[in-house]
Amino acid sequence: ETAVEAVTFVNNERVRIIDASTAHRVAPGWVYGMPEYDTGRPEAIAEAGRVSNPGCYAMGAIALMAPLVRAGLLPRDHIATVLGVSGYSGGGKSLIKEFEEQPDDVTSPFYVYGLTQAHKHLEEMRIHSLLVNSPSFVPSVGRFRQGMVVSVPLQAEQLTKRAERSDILEILGQAYEHKHFVKVRPDADADGATRIDPSEFADTNHMELAVYGDAGNRRFLLVASYDNLGKGASGTAVQNLNLMLGMPEDVGLEGPPLPTAEAVAAS
Repeated sequence: ETAVEAVTFVNNERVRIIDASTAHRVAPGWVYGMPEYDTGRPEAIAEAGRVSNPGCYAMGAIALMAPLVRAGLLPRDHIATVLGVSGYSGGGKSLIKEFEEQPDDVTSPFYVYGLTQAHKHLEEMRIHSLLVNSPSFVPSVGRFRQGMVVSVPLQAEQLTKRAERSDILEILGQAYEHKHFVKVRPDADADGATRIDPSEFADTNHMELAVYGDAGNRRFLLVASYDNLGKGASGTAVQNLNLMLGMPEDVGLEGPPLPTAEAVAAS
């Protein structure tokens, strides 16, 4: 509500806004600020006066499902299941305080929430995944500060035609072929991995998409791994800012970290 009110204060048409809140992610007149979303998205963001920054969970689900819907492999009336686990920093100051200041035996090491299926990312997931129905969404938080894994399980019977894991990989690979910060992992099954570390991409603006499945191509697991504070939040906001300023997307997002204020003062 505060973000909606703040926008009404702007009466200078030259002022351009990136809203990192939930308020405008499905609002008319706002460009959805996921630079990798489609071919013309970077240009649309660059020219926009109003850009809504995506939600962290939603971005992973949309990155996995939207290309499959566009390709006609996933039907628009599909009722998706989305599972997500995030580092506790995604919960803001109160949750950070709970995990970092309370003893381990007081704070749960892991919990599921959003039990009423009224999570603020649901409509965003539905609309930008190009689906008719809202997904069933199971968000959770673990005892690690940064990182995120969002997964979407699929059954072969839910697809519009017979497909193998390689077909899904091909669709995702084409969708993100020239995207600097989103990559598709082609060898996820071949490397023998049996676990996914949600902190693997912490402190980066990178997202990795992978497709796992059984040998008979009857059950698939689509997985997006990234940083809830990076690609899932402020990293994408910086991408959008760069595009709106006419600069390369990766300015400030690659290379060594900037020195801290203390380091600058000491020098």
